[in-house]
Amino acid sequence: TGAPAIAIEPPSSPRLDLEPLAVEHAAEVELRRRYGRQVAGRPAVWLNWMLRDRRTGRLVGAVQATVAVLDETGRPTADLAWVVGTAHQGRGYAREGAAAMTDWLCRRGVDRFGASVHPGHCTPSLRVEHCASIAVARALGLVATATTVDVEVRWGG
Repeated sequence: TGAPAIAIEPPSSPRLDLEPLAVEHAAEVELRRRYGRQVAGRPAVWLNWMLRDRRTGRLVGAVQATVAVLDETGRPTADLAWVVGTAHQGRGYAREGAAAMTDWLCRRGVDRFGASVHPGHCTPSLRVEHCASIAVARALGLVATATTVDVEVRWGG
């Protein structure tokens, strides 16, 4: 079973342009070496988009989906991730970007999703983005499972 073919045309949402990850983004978000490794030699099913606020022109975060055929049915599954810069949190960017990405994937035949989310519920020892990630997962229709990987709870839907 091979990986599903997905045409790469970035999704968008009312406020955000989702741009394919490129080394050029690194200067703006100070991650040149890491992004250079990520875009080099990766299969097309590893999708990474930077979130750019159309109104301000600033990068505010990123979303990614790793699409694979994981079972005997041949149905593609996408493992999702999202992150928003500290200065841009609390404005719904993660939810909006992740929703645009999953809608885009659904239109291309991907209808099963998963994500790994830290289990913290806004305890003082955890950063607030962990609580936000739980809210994003729920907004995408994902539900927590009993599976944990490296303390993160697997969500599926």
